[in-house]
Parts: sequence; structure tokens; C-alpha cells
Amino acid sequence: MDFFADIFEYRYLLNAVIACILSGITCGIVGTYIVARRMVFLSGGITHASFGGLGIAFYAGINPLWGALAFAILSSLGIEYAGSSTKIREDSAIGLMWGIGMAIGALFMSLKPGYTSGDLSSFLFGNIISVTSEDVILLAILTLALTVGALLWLKPIMYLAFDRDFARSAGVKTKVAGYIMAVVIAVTIVLSIRVMGIVLLISLMTLPVVIANSVTKQYQKITLWSSVIAAICALLGVIVSYYLEVPSGPAIIFVLTLVLIIVKLLSLQTNKSLRTDENNR
Repeated sequence: MDFFADIFEYRYLLNAVIACILSGITCGIVGTYIVARRMVFLSGGITHASFGGLGIAFYAGINPLWGALAFAILSSLGIEYAGSSTKIREDSAIGLMWGIGMAIGALFMSLKPGYTSGDLSSFLFGNIISVTSEDVILLAILTLALTVGALLWLKPIMYLAFDRDFARSAGVKTKVAGYIMAVVIAVTIVLSIRVMGIVLLISLMTLPVVIANSVTKQYQKITLWSSVIAAICALLGVIVSYYLEVPSGPAIIFVLTLVLIIVKLLSLQTNKSLRTDENNR
């Protein structure tokens, strides 16, 4: 079997490849904001809360992603509101959404006639062969919107990520911007669920950023390189999963982890060489 020949022969494989590349780009852009703002735990809460919407939609017999999208957006807005008010601590709100979402999802999926454990695992760990043409179109629209948004409003987003007080003094409407970014994170998470699954998705948002941050400290460059790294590693992960016949989600994570180890080792070696040169002067 030849992977690149089969891409053009089997539609599901072409959809999978395109979806992986687009998810990599979107997760790279959004992931940079998440890591810079130290919102990794928040994103994990939104990801797992969306499972409640998946379960309800699955039980109702409609597209599970629409249910997940509704739950994810409501959860992200609720957490953002909690973080900007004093009524409840943000970490408490995240934990609450996380647990309730998973419980609701598991309950409604178990109530569905004909339910099997495979239905649950496909959403938790991803099922890339289930990516449809509609999913690809939605991901393409999201990728285009995020790319344009990053080019036009990169500085305000950067200010918001690092220092809300400075962003406010610079004229950024932080509350509105915060809610918009919360919705963007929710949409990105839901549209990437089929590729990575709920459990592994957060790694696609953080690992590429960590890798990019190992070689540059500039927000703009991290955004660019994390998107490139995520897209390439996602594609390599799909190729590995194709030939080894393993799930694509774990394969993508293993590829990203390997790249991270290599980059860290190279950076350590480079720093060691620089220190040696300085001592010899």
C-alpha cells in the first residue's frame, strides 16, 4: 500500500489528511494564546465539558459535533465570566464544568439504544476516518478566519494573553476580547475532536507551542512555528498510523513528543557549545 497514492483513491483518507493539516494550523494559533495566558487547564475543562453535548446529541440522533459545540461555547463563556467576576474562582468553575460535562456525556451515551463502548472511545481518542467533507469545510473556514484574525489583531491578542491591565490601557476592550477568544477556543476544540479526540486534543494545542518556544521567545514567531510544527507532525502522525495500523491520535502525540525531545537535546547541545566557546575566550 502506498499512502500518497491512496490519498487520491480513497476520499476518507484525503479528508483525514486535510483535516489533520488544518487542525494543526488552528491548534497552533489558538494554542499559542492558551499557553501564553496559562489557560491549558481551562482548555482541558472546555474540551471535557463538550463531551456532555456529544452525549446529548448522540442520544437525540443528531450530529454529535453540534451538541459538543453548544456545550463548549456555553462552558467557555461561563468560565470566562467566572474568571472576570468574583462570584466563583476560575479553577473551581473549570473543575465543575469538566466533571459535569463528562458525567452528562457518559450518562446520555449509555442511555442510547445499541450503545457500545466503541462509540465512547471514538470521541475520547479520535476516529480520523470518520472525518467528513463537511468537517473539512468547517475546518477550512475556521483556519482562514483564524489566520486573517492573527494577521490583523496579533498585537491586541498578545497584550490580552500576557497582561490584561496593559491591554486595557492600550485601548483593548478586554472583556469583549476575552469572550471572543473563549468562543474561538471552543470552536477550535470541537472541530478538532474527530482528529485527536477529547483526551488527546489538549496535547496538540500545547506541544507544538512548547517546541516553538524552545527556539524562539517572540509571540509572533511562536504562533507561526507552532502552526507549522503542528501541521507537519499531524501529517506525519497520520502516515505513521497508516503504515503501522494504529490510531492516528496517539501517533501524532508520539511524533510531537519525539520532535520535542530532539529540539530540547539540540538546544542543550547548542547552549553547551556556546558556554564552552565563552570559557575558551
